[in-house]
Amino acid sequence: MHTKRRIPAARVLTAFALTLASIPALAGPPFLTDDPATVDYKHSEFYVFSTYDKTPDGKDIAVPAFEYNYGPLPNVQLHVMVPFGRSEPNGEPSHSGLGDIEVGVKYRFVEETDTMPQVGIFPMAELNTGDSNKGLGNGKTWWRLPLWIQKSWGEWTTYGGAGYVVNRAEGQKNYPFAGALLQKDIGAKWTLGGEVFTRAKDTEDGRATTLVNLGGYYKFTPEFNLLFSAGHSVGGEKHTIAYLGLWWTFGGDEKEGKKTGMASGPDHWALLH
Repeated sequence: MHTKRRIPAARVLTAFALTLASIPALAGPPFLTDDPATVDYKHSEFYVFSTYDKTPDGKDIAVPAFEYNYGPLPNVQLHVMVPFGRSEPNGEPSHSGLGDIEVGVKYRFVEETDTMPQVGIFPMAELNTGDSNKGLGNGKTWWRLPLWIQKSWGEWTTYGGAGYVVNRAEGQKNYPFAGALLQKDIGAKWTLGGEVFTRAKDTEDGRATTLVNLGGYYKFTPEFNLLFSAGHSVGGEKHTIAYLGLWWTFGGDEKEGKKTGMASGPDHWALLH
């Protein structure tokens, strides 16, 4: 059984620096759907998180996993994610170890205005660093090529997009994927949302999958947040998924008072291959 890799979206899964009113808004992790927002210029963000994916064939768990994002230029984000996972196939030995390391570059080429959404791309490579014989890797490096769009109205934000996976490992297939999410800021501390995420058949003997996922985050401070989500498939292959993580942001020019809330991270799930 191959370890299931996330389709954000990395990204982690993952968190982003947008502003709704004066409240930072999250996208990407803990959801599968990502957005086009990038980490602020000269800022960094760091995640430590765990993911869970249960199927009729067994379980795949990432614990711990680490993500780092940096903004070297305006509207550009560099990304790396290092997972340590555990594969628990039914009726077979379990294995733990390093998974496939993820690297990518997000580029936002349209910035959001009152009338226009922001638009960006986030190509990623999943490097062949995990042992596929132990269910900890894909077996070959593979690529995810998405386009993401986002628009905000006060306390509400919606984002989504679609893309294509190129995977030439044995038994795997190239396939399209898409996701859409709606979320709302609730007071100064909470943001909650829900998404629908779907992908086509990803293996020679697999099926397409559609999932519904609910989650959000709690802001201890603007620079330190708790992320969480849980979901289940509503069509195709059966998956029960969950995400729990912590997020920090730091850096920038303090003289200018530049402090971000959520900086934008990748579609951060190591779940759907």
